[in-house]
Amino acid sequence: MDSRLVISIADVEDAARVIAPAAARTPLLENAALNERAGRRVLLKFEGAQRTGSFKFRGAYNRLARLTARERTAGVVAWSSGNHAQGVAAAARMLDMPATIVMPADAPAIKIANTRALGAQVVPYDRRSESREAIATALAEQRGATLVPSFDDPFIIAGQGTAGLEILDQAVAAGAAVGQILVCCGGGGLSAGIATAVKARSPDTALYTVEPAEFDDTARSLASGVREAVAPDARSICDALLSPSPGALTFPILRALAAGGLAVTDDQVRDAMRFAFAALKLVVEPGGAVALAAVLAGLAPPCDGASVVVLSGSNVDPADYAAIIGAGAAA
Repeated sequence: MDSRLVISIADVEDAARVIAPAAARTPLLENAALNERAGRRVLLKFEGAQRTGSFKFRGAYNRLARLTARERTAGVVAWSSGNHAQGVAAAARMLDMPATIVMPADAPAIKIANTRALGAQVVPYDRRSESREAIATALAEQRGATLVPSFDDPFIIAGQGTAGLEILDQAVAAGAAVGQILVCCGGGGLSAGIATAVKARSPDTALYTVEPAEFDDTARSLASGVREAVAPDARSICDALLSPSPGALTFPILRALAAGGLAVTDDQVRDAMRFAFAALKLVVEPGGAVALAAVLAGLAPPCDGASVVVLSGSNVDPADYAAIIGAGAAA
């Protein structure tokens, strides 16, 4: 691996050791109806079965577990649209420290409610006119607390990468050679962590990021070689993936290790959520469904071996979910 990259496989392996007592080992699933529709063997890494309903607990726990006793007393501050918020809140409760989360006022109500229920203080902000990073940084400075970024932190990236170690081990148990892995991408913490783990242990496995069509900054960045940004008026139902640009730490990893980037429309995401409900019997949130959407839409490149799809989370507002599923039934 490039020595300039912020983490190595050793960091991911150490993260796996640290989170083992707290995190769930999520299942790798296979479904005949999905294989038939996709025309290939597909394995699903279901992170909705993780604590707090998404992969974010992995990185949050790995980061918070590293804090000293003094740092734990001062607590942590994070910013998030919901999944990182819940992961940090849960990890903070388990490790007995206060947590404050800066969240968009328009984040799904269930994510805000769950974060508060886990004991964290929620500070709302307007994502169109205010800077979440500025608010969180000011709060951390006032309180002497530790900032916990949602993706641009070595311990966060390494923690998310533990999903990649599990994928490879579980694929062996399933008798599958992994040809490619499709991973949702916002700031790039999950995809960069998984890429670090997988390329070290299975160099021939290709990793593709998947994003909402109007938030395809990572795909465009991988093509251009520099960090690109999304348009100010970009919109998507994938609330978990609305980062304005790839991370400063995550992008070099993806540039070195990822095979490319894919993008899907919101309608393709809705179709994937309906398929997950009807055929897979799984609840998947919009941002968690983008990789599945790419496979169902025929966007995944050909490969030798199985395609692994990471279903990254299941935290979807009940009313929004019912409307999406209901619209499919009506059609």
